[in-house]
Amino acid sequence: MIEFKHVKKFFQLPGKMFEKKYLKAVNDVSFVIEQGTTLAVVGESGCGKTTLAKLLMGLYDLTEGEVLIDGANLSSYKTVQDKKKLRSKIQMIFQDPFGSLNPAHTIKSMIGRSITLHKSGLSPSQVTEKVIELLELVGLTPAKDFMEKHPSQLSGGQRQRIVIARALAVDPSIIVADEPTSMLDVSIGIDIMNLLLELKEKKGLTMLYITHNLASARYMADHIAVMYAGNCVEYGTIDDIIGEPYHPYTVLLLGSTPEPFRKERVDIYAPEELPDLTSTKECCMFAGRCPRAMEKCMNQQPDNIHIAGRQVKCFLYEGADKEVKSLCNISMYRRENI
Repeated sequence: MIEFKHVKKFFQLPGKMFEKKYLKAVNDVSFVIEQGTTLAVVGESGCGKTTLAKLLMGLYDLTEGEVLIDGANLSSYKTVQDKKKLRSKIQMIFQDPFGSLNPAHTIKSMIGRSITLHKSGLSPSQVTEKVIELLELVGLTPAKDFMEKHPSQLSGGQRQRIVIARALAVDPSIIVADEPTSMLDVSIGIDIMNLLLELKEKKGLTMLYITHNLASARYMADHIAVMYAGNCVEYGTIDDIIGEPYHPYTVLLLGSTPEPFRKERVDIYAPEELPDLTSTKECCMFAGRCPRAMEKCMNQQPDNIHIAGRQVKCFLYEGADKEVKSLCNISMYRRENI
């Protein structure tokens, strides 16, 4: 359904005319999302997750690489009509349910506008019927009680359901969910995740799910892409990567996640040598924080290695047998071992 091929997105920074400097927001990322599945993109703030989402939505132009949707290159959507077709295929659920709805408009007008923009020829009564159908689909019943309300009259969870209803108004096949539960209470967030899973099954949606939270990634996704400093350092099935992470950063990420049944606190120490996304030096971006870093990590960029049913970007597995076990574990990050 979706394929990223060696995708790069660099932003030029202000500076002297003849000294161009670029921020490498996404740097050589490759993965696929199969039809009807969910890919979770996880990583810390600034790792390139939202930039990936905006590239898929066609909001940014690629610096290099290709993004394919149903086999068609995203760069082929050039005209206004092409962009309209793209919007009917892909819709986004935003992180902020408070800022993503126009406070001056009623729920009926916001959802109805999406319908009329993409489905010409519908009468006002047909548009109203469609709005009622969408509100009931996302659990806002009776729908007529919500039609004439403004966003300020709704709770955070109800607003996020409106955002989801608006996204579904054009019958998309792909949903990009950018941390859709991060601004909601835990119990409301679970309701929204369950709703997304239910809609995915009902409508056969393909989903790109962006999150900081590994627990929600495990709950929502079939596959996972772990991002660090613009690089996809590990990609594979959710069970493989959560069960046995291979990349040192994935190990750190999982080890830093609280486990409710863990009897004792794990004292994790990771060096704080953060990467410079503007550097022109070729190196592994995680080398400054990695307990297993080698000399070549400081001077070369690792390639994607396909091993044990996953893709990992790390010199540790260069030339290794395809059935090799993980060479990393959380004990690397204990103070006494660094």
